[in-house]
Amino acid sequence: MNAHILIVEDEVNLARLVELELSLEGYTVTVANDGLTGLTKARETPPDLLILDWMMPGMTGVEICRRLRATGNKAPVILLTAKEDVSDRVAGLDAGADDYVIKPFKIEELLARVRAHLRRTHEDNPDLLQFADLSLNRRTREVFRAGRAIELTAKEFDLLDYLMTHPRQVITRDQILEKVWGYDFMGDSNIIEVYVRYLRLKLEEQQEKRLIQTIRGVGYVLRD
Repeated sequence: MNAHILIVEDEVNLARLVELELSLEGYTVTVANDGLTGLTKARETPPDLLILDWMMPGMTGVEICRRLRATGNKAPVILLTAKEDVSDRVAGLDAGADDYVIKPFKIEELLARVRAHLRRTHEDNPDLLQFADLSLNRRTREVFRAGRAIELTAKEFDLLDYLMTHPRQVITRDQILEKVWGYDFMGDSNIIEVYVRYLRLKLEEQQEKRLIQTIRGVGYVLRD
């Protein structure tokens, strides 16, 4: 799983430590060192999970959370806080946060919380598909690779959706024609090669690793 995580933390060394640990776990990580930048990044490229420092100058993690929730963002939010009062924790949860970790903390605890929330999110939302660093949202019809938004046509999206629904499975050309183009498709079957080429160009625009592999004489498979 290669989910996209946004860290908003004004302590640069702590942010760097968490970023390195999450990257080693295979996540795609974006970092912001102030609240306004963090909010902007969250809106421009919605992450799968946010780790927000509670106390930051200008805009706190709680305020970021409150604003994102007001616009419908439902990604899990973990607050990092030095506050130990129950009333403070309740305030954070009331603002829409899902969890909190009290500073100083062991990185293993934070990683465990991250895994738990991402696992729960994907179990609860069948509209979210994830493979390697590629994510697809059926509801919003958004596609991201390593946090980079990818614009697809309707048919490109449908083809990628079908491949991501059957990861690591070899899918024949006939299966693709039937499921993506329909039983009554009367056009040239080379249309599949054309659309696979379009998808590869977009998915590999930044020289990323190829995910859609050709199985000669059979069809295609999504694998890393």
